Amino acid sequence: MAVETQTLSSCARAATAEEARYRIDRPIAPSRAGRVVALDPGAAEVLRRTAQQEWANARFYICEPAGSGAQDVVLRGIDGGPATLADELASASVVVMVATSDAGADCAYTLGKACWERGIQTAGLVVGDGTQAGTAASAAVAALRPHARVLLPSADEADVVDLLSALRV
Repeated sequence: MAVETQTLSSCARAATAEEARYRIDRPIAPSRAGRVVALDPGAAEVLRRTAQQEWANARFYICEPAGSGAQDVVLRGIDGGPATLADELASASVVVMVATSDAGADCAYTLGKACWERGIQTAGLVVGDGTQAGTAASAAVAALRPHARVLLPSADEADVVDLLSALRV
């Protein structure tokens, strides 16, 4: 029995076998060079677990203040190797900052400012639960708010994976 496609809506027509031949069956290729940065020790533990998954273009770092000024930070790879902020941002299209407390406020400021100057999209994700570190998570939100274009207060570290998957890194 043939279905008259002229009388179907565009959504129903798209579901027909005739239109199925135009569908792309391959996964969408990653399009972003993401840099994912832990701003405090708790976030570093979250990223160590997250980095074990397979990612296309994501690189994972831990940010540490380098000196007394808010302008100086050191990036280290999850494996402990050093990285240069300028080099990493030169090839980045998105920077995701992950925090569990406000301990990385200086790092958030420096990263946020550097990304803003270069026009790099930023996102912040605060991982914490209401019972264990509710105050710390609230402080982390306040620390990240001025420096992340997108800010996601979260209660589940699985949201880090979901965000990175949505960003296609």
